[in-house]
Amino acid sequence: MAMRILVVGAGAVGGYFGGRLAEAGRDVTFLVRPSRAKQLTQNGLRIISSHGDAVLTPKLISADKIDTPYDLVFLSVKAYSLETAMNDFAAAFGPETMIFPVLNGVRHIDLLAKRFGEDAVIGGVCFVAAEIDDQGRIVQLADFQQLVYGERNGEITPRLKTLDEALQGAGFDARLSPDIMQAMWEKWVQLASLGAITCLMRGTIGEIVATPGGAELSIDVVNESVAVATACSYMPSEKVLSSHTAAMTAPGSSLTSSMYRDLRKGAPVEADHILGDFIERGSVHGVATPLLKAAFVNLRVYQDRLPKH
Repeated sequence: MAMRILVVGAGAVGGYFGGRLAEAGRDVTFLVRPSRAKQLTQNGLRIISSHGDAVLTPKLISADKIDTPYDLVFLSVKAYSLETAMNDFAAAFGPETMIFPVLNGVRHIDLLAKRFGEDAVIGGVCFVAAEIDDQGRIVQLADFQQLVYGERNGEITPRLKTLDEALQGAGFDARLSPDIMQAMWEKWVQLASLGAITCLMRGTIGEIVATPGGAELSIDVVNESVAVATACSYMPSEKVLSSHTAAMTAPGSSLTSSMYRDLRKGAPVEADHILGDFIERGSVHGVATPLLKAAFVNLRVYQDRLPKH
């Protein structure tokens, strides 16, 4: 029997991976708010990508219409929307439901496990650069597109094998990991350092490293981030660290972070979840993070100026 998948939201990440799964014939339903539902009903779920454009007629549902559990809840909302999202998909949760979150950082794992139980929540990481344009289309900004997932205790369980089967051959890279928490921390190191330097300096990596001392500052931020992860027993692998350091110091690079792109739009940012929680976990182990703290305070000042909804 096909896995019934509920994708919470049809934003850049959920819309992209959920759209690719639907395009590949998987049983996918999107849990969306009325405004996004209207947009998708009128225009379809539209993906613009170097891997192939798509226009889909997605299955949509609202929170008040959910009346049966799903096999999988794919959760890709922004971290500051997690509490609302948990309330919205609660009716879709049953005894056998797996929750597959790909939020940034790790704080969401604790919150989800507290609400739905430790066993329900698996670990997950997504790698994709995408955004919603002014026409409501999901535009992929770079070629990479991967989902990584696994049990948080490292076991390769039957349910993860079932999930892996459902995700293979769906138009993106999918990988079952025996060490998903390490993968989540390695991505967190990348997000924290890239987010800190691009938001603090208000520029792309190329612009930063073109400035005297810019490349050295980027490396200092990476070193602070690595020190936090190492103190928390998740030292990044040499391969990941080498690749990330190269990306953070690449001349002419247009690389930015999603937080910087949100900042430029005047939108809310995930400062607390990507930087605040990261800094706090390092502080517990006595790790000094002056550059990360400067970026965090900077972003909180920005965030606190935004209109309250």
